[in-house]
Amino acid sequence: MQKPVKRESIDLSATPDLVVVMLGFRIRRWRGVLSMLRIGRGLGEIQRDRPDGLLHHEQFFFSLTHVGMRQYWRDYDSLERFTRSEPHATWWRDFLRDSGGAGFWHEAYRMRGGMEGVYVDMPGAVGFGHFAAPRDPRGPFLSARARIEAKAAAA
Repeated sequence: MQKPVKRESIDLSATPDLVVVMLGFRIRRWRGVLSMLRIGRGLGEIQRDRPDGLLHHEQFFFSLTHVGMRQYWRDYDSLERFTRSEPHATWWRDFLRDSGGAGFWHEAYRMRGGMEGVYVDMPGAVGFGHFAAPRDPRGPFLSARARIEAKAAAA
């Protein structure tokens, strides 16, 4: 007799402000391997010393040259505090100065509404970039918070 398939769901009512972030890192040139190793060390630190508000972090591979991460944050304020603190703030500032032969992207999805994404030195479209019109992340759309809140207000 065949055993029935186990089917489960989840109750997200305890996390009404949940934010899910998808991130990716893609090697574009050999030099990008060094950039990937540097971010790998930082991700190891995040997993060992979990920042306040980070509920879960997991990694996966799109390909040998493109790794991905998914993070679940209690709320947007926790995510934003982390991104503006060390070591993230230094890594991001340095990466924007010189991507080191790599590309980076992130997309954020907020339970209370709004989605946003940013793509830095990516060799091609990823995620929203396959169907959404590009927008320069400057001025009122420089910060992720401004982008996600603009999207939520438009909805």
